Amino acid sequence: MSEPMGWPEDPDAPRPEPAKSLLVEEGLEISVPMEGDALELFNLVDENRAYLREWLPWLDDVNSVDDEVAMIRSLSEPNPDDFRFYLIRQSGEIVGVISMNWVDYHNRSFGLGYWVSQSSAGRGIITKACSRLMDHCFDDLKLHRSVIEAAVENYPSRAIAERLGMRLEGISKDREWLYDHFTDSSLYAITAPEWKSRHQG
Repeated sequence: MSEPMGWPEDPDAPRPEPAKSLLVEEGLEISVPMEGDALELFNLVDENRAYLREWLPWLDDVNSVDDEVAMIRSLSEPNPDDFRFYLIRQSGEIVGVISMNWVDYHNRSFGLGYWVSQSSAGRGIITKACSRLMDHCFDDLKLHRSVIEAAVENYPSRAIAERLGMRLEGISKDREWLYDHFTDSSLYAITAPEWKSRHQG
């Protein structure tokens, strides 16, 4: 007798759950935040507020440790958009965030977002964290297409997508409202077969 089919061959089967933590390399991991992480995370955001504000739209919504606690609590509840948020830890300390901003299970695609502190920028941390999370999404979650959107003039973020081997698929005009102006967005993508050919072939 053949084994029962799982998702995605059987759309009614339970979908695999994203991991709560992933080892990226020795000394570098990503993990789902706990309420006890709120103070450290808030301090990191607060110390990097001016730096992050150039490209991230949510800084005005995070003004206290309580705001971080509320955000972490909201992530423990069922999320219709399947948002999954991870802390990036280097040698145990939080240095940034990576997230599955959305998951479209019907079309088996997902979008990634990320940021890292100014002192940790330029060291390959985000590229490594993205690569590990993409491996997980393609291999374990059986997703098919990964997307990264970055402001056209956010060259460091665009460089991450390019280092990951993602192709530029287009520019979206006035894609995001950033405090007092619109920004155009670059959309990068790669499929699971392309990823595996490039990174495992």
